[in-house]
Amino acid sequence: MASIKKIDPRKYKITVSNGYRTNGKKISRAKTIHVPESVHPRSIAQYVAHEAEDFERLVKNGFGEDADTPFEDFARSWLKRQANYAPSTLAMYTRMLEVTFQYIGTIPLSKLRPIALENMLIELRKRTHHGKPVQEATVQKYLTAVSAVLSDAKRNEIIQKNPARMIDLPDTEPREQFIPDPDEAARFLRALTEEPFHYIVYYLLAICTGCRRGELCALKWSDFPFESVAELSMVVSRSRSSVAGIGVVEGTTKNGRTRVIALDEGMSLLISAFFVYKSREAKRNRYPFSAYLFTDELGRLIHPDTFTKHLRKFYDRHGFSREYHLHTLRHLYVTTLLHGGVDDKQTVADLAGHGDTSFLERTYCHPQMERKLEAARVISGIIPDSVEGRSA
Repeated sequence: MASIKKIDPRKYKITVSNGYRTNGKKISRAKTIHVPESVHPRSIAQYVAHEAEDFERLVKNGFGEDADTPFEDFARSWLKRQANYAPSTLAMYTRMLEVTFQYIGTIPLSKLRPIALENMLIELRKRTHHGKPVQEATVQKYLTAVSAVLSDAKRNEIIQKNPARMIDLPDTEPREQFIPDPDEAARFLRALTEEPFHYIVYYLLAICTGCRRGELCALKWSDFPFESVAELSMVVSRSRSSVAGIGVVEGTTKNGRTRVIALDEGMSLLISAFFVYKSREAKRNRYPFSAYLFTDELGRLIHPDTFTKHLRKFYDRHGFSREYHLHTLRHLYVTTLLHGGVDDKQTVADLAGHGDTSFLERTYCHPQMERKLEAARVISGIIPDSVEGRSA
């Protein structure tokens, strides 16, 4: 219930409590009102009570934010309203915002300036992870989370500008991505034939579709319209992810969009054979046939971490680089498309589940040594032989 404090005959302060923060401190909203002169003195109490009732309803329903709302309170409200993010993405935003609250959480939205965010970044750069300083790219991800919240405040006309967009950031060192060369890829595929059937299917799908780990784990048989083996497609609309403190949850894809990926005849035949295999396994072990592809011998869903850990052991067992991981198969897919003649980058971005080509160009356009040597040969072609011989 709202608390009303009289400041003077026509000025009142209304306070509404709305739960508690994680530290046990009560969450409160306050509003000062001025009763218009047109309101008769005998009606002031009724006017104030009506204003208090309206304000309490706004606060309880989550619409009581204004420019004086502290960043932490608005950010928590923003997190509750997000429905398009995958559970793992939302959990990441939650973890990052929790860290930022100690630096900017109490600052009202209207008073949050770039200098406060710059000071926050300075403190974040002092943090360590496993005894090592956090990378600049990680520090800037915290600012990205803050910026997402402030962009929402701007969209709702609570603030005029997003101060997170007004900060000059240092360039981050691009993280080098390692992918197998053609010989290593062929060796990987040969070794894979000795693995259990579900691992073969899972890793081949990763290579042939570029899907993320959670997207593959969430695949159902209904995602493969079996109209024609020669024209089989795969619908990617969900993801199963392991969220810290919660467990495995199923939600949308990373960007919340559904995409359709075509499969060639060889992959189509493999999926068909896997369907028969899992059907017989369910009948043999007497459990209901699962709607999902990747289940164990008792029909239980396989934990996403299982595929990551198994592949790490597979790499070690067969002498592959320690730089390789499960996401390496996704890098291999996209890089092969880009270097194999698929010139439309937007098509590649769509297949990989990216909204545009910018992230793809920064992350997946791996300049392989063969391409670099080819470029060197092209440029050397313009140099006369007499010049090259003279320099020798």
